[in-house]
Amino acid sequence: MSFSFFKASRPKTPQEVVKAMKDSLVALDTKTVVEVKALEKALEEVEKNFVSLRCMLCGDGEVEPNTDQVSQLALEVCKEDVLALMIHKLPNLGWEARKDLVHCWSILLKQKVDSRYCSVEYIENHFELLDFLVVCYDNKEIALNCGLMLRECIKFPMLAKYILESASFELFFKFVELPNFDVASDAFSTFKDLLTKHGTVVAEYLTAHYDEFFDQYEKLLTSSNYVTRRQSLKLLSEFLLEPPSSHIMKRYIQEVRYLKVMMTLLKDSSKNIQISAFHIFKVFVANPNKPREVKVILAKNHGKLLELLHNLSAGKGAEDEQFEEEKELIIKEIDRLSRLSNPDH
Repeated sequence: MSFSFFKASRPKTPQEVVKAMKDSLVALDTKTVVEVKALEKALEEVEKNFVSLRCMLCGDGEVEPNTDQVSQLALEVCKEDVLALMIHKLPNLGWEARKDLVHCWSILLKQKVDSRYCSVEYIENHFELLDFLVVCYDNKEIALNCGLMLRECIKFPMLAKYILESASFELFFKFVELPNFDVASDAFSTFKDLLTKHGTVVAEYLTAHYDEFFDQYEKLLTSSNYVTRRQSLKLLSEFLLEPPSSHIMKRYIQEVRYLKVMMTLLKDSSKNIQISAFHIFKVFVANPNKPREVKVILAKNHGKLLELLHNLSAGKGAEDEQFEEEKELIIKEIDRLSRLSNPDH
């Protein structure tokens, strides 16, 4: 005997929630803009299913989520390829559905089933989904949603490693300078997470791709956009001065080309940029194994450098005292190099 009449009052199982979600997302394919009413109905159905998914994952404010159901749900979205559908259909969804999707995405990624992150494993077997999310920065309607989803992925070393080593990583050098400020800022947040969340992964990537990465990064440091210069300089300090990247830093401070970039930034019209530049410039100067070319440049420009450094101050407090001490040491070293290169002066 069928009880289909009462079906609506019975809570759905995880399998039913996932099947309904899958069917409604697939249905978006068959609706064209010509069938406006049909498309609206299909989008409403997707929205309704995201609410059901979110309630099962998070509870509804009164009832706590059932952990067995949440685990079953995580397994089902992978088994039925709903994770992939969620990403591919993101550009078609309305604002509410996108918001719910991002929330569900975050929970699904963190969900362990038998000590395995099944959603993360699914993405590891479908890495092209990460490429799709990165490319979505070009679509300002969904860029911020994709940014949130990417940053959730980057929390996992294997996913961060894939993005760093993929062809799509290079797109970030363009995205961080997009004319839309919100999108460019969000892209920079993702870029920063990629370069700071997992020190060993980043060090391996920089070792293997040193030249092409720093070629591109130099363009950010010398950008005509103040925000780009300031953010990229600050970020450079963060990942370059990390212990796993010490060999990268040693290589970086051997290069006259990058010393010249820092010297230019020491003359920047922004005091914040000058101070951030100083913190990298001082490593070039303090390096006990400076190559001859670096010594020559420092000695040759010692007059201008000493003038810039004398006029540079960090502000007040204990930090300022340390800054002044470091500055004095750097001034002495530049002075010493100048005298060595001109023993008669």
